[in-house]
Amino acid sequence: MRAAVTEEAISIPAEWAPQRAIWTAWPADPEEWNGDLATPRCDVAAMVRALSPTNRVRLLVNGAEAEASARAALGDVAEIVPAKYGDIWLRDTGPIFARTGKGKVALRFRTNGWGGKFDLPDDATVGDDIARLAGTPTRRFDFVLEGGAIEHDGQFTILTTRQTLLNENRNGWTKQQAEAALGEAFGAKKIVWIDEGLINDHTDGHIDNLARFVGPSKVVCQSPAGADDPNAGTLDAITRTLETATDALGRKLEVIRVAGAGLVLNDMGGISPASHMNFVIANGVVVVPVYGTPTQDRALESLRRVFPDRKVIGVSSRALLGQGTSGGGSFHCITQQEPL
Repeated sequence: MRAAVTEEAISIPAEWAPQRAIWTAWPADPEEWNGDLATPRCDVAAMVRALSPTNRVRLLVNGAEAEASARAALGDVAEIVPAKYGDIWLRDTGPIFARTGKGKVALRFRTNGWGGKFDLPDDATVGDDIARLAGTPTRRFDFVLEGGAIEHDGQFTILTTRQTLLNENRNGWTKQQAEAALGEAFGAKKIVWIDEGLINDHTDGHIDNLARFVGPSKVVCQSPAGADDPNAGTLDAITRTLETATDALGRKLEVIRVAGAGLVLNDMGGISPASHMNFVIANGVVVVPVYGTPTQDRALESLRRVFPDRKVIGVSSRALLGQGTSGGGSFHCITQQEPL
């Protein structure tokens, strides 16, 4: 399905479409990481190295210390870009790049700290800075939306969760109001609704931790890792929903299950929202978060079959998960692709 080709018609390229750059950010505020910047920086550096052979990686750095440490860790592997930001979750605070009849545009939305949980300086403005640095005009929408809350197939279908988009701590939308807003912003013709996300997900159930489009009418989601998987019921429910869903063209979704990460505890003994779904699809490569669990090799092998034309690389993301109020995400959460 294609929208009418007019100057104002919006389309969102699928993540697997050719990309001009990957935007990400360097951990810079020790208060956001329980005083420890070294361990999350290791994860970010490893992700950047995995992406860099086939991608232009533009790494935001906030302040002189962050810039010096990023240059020491990565040299010329990434393009270092000084900028202000609250924390590194650019999937949610950065722009969503779209196309119109006039060319590329950066879609900008309001942010409220993931429902008022994390109100950080410069999170509301970093998206404008990225758009300016990319040389892309902006289009603004007066509602709260995080990029990790929606998943696009490039053909006007969106996956999302009721737990995030219909949450009173965002816009207080009804389902009908949410669908109208997504239609206006993205030209969406079909919304596939999943109920809820993983335990202890700070984002209230972002879709990029649950299910991802990997091709036209094709999605991946997770299967329980074992009897102790704390999200087993949720993962099975997601699969049932997807198996009965159709896309904007009326095609039944092909659903591929990948082994989930299972029970991952942080150093405080809390359940972490670990997910292999938080992968980054980029030019020539897919970078998958792994956590040292027994299922990670099976998950990687499954994803290699899903992406036969890309190199699938597992990179440790335990430090990005963090503990308490720190961290909570992974590689897709800290990146935003800029399409060609």
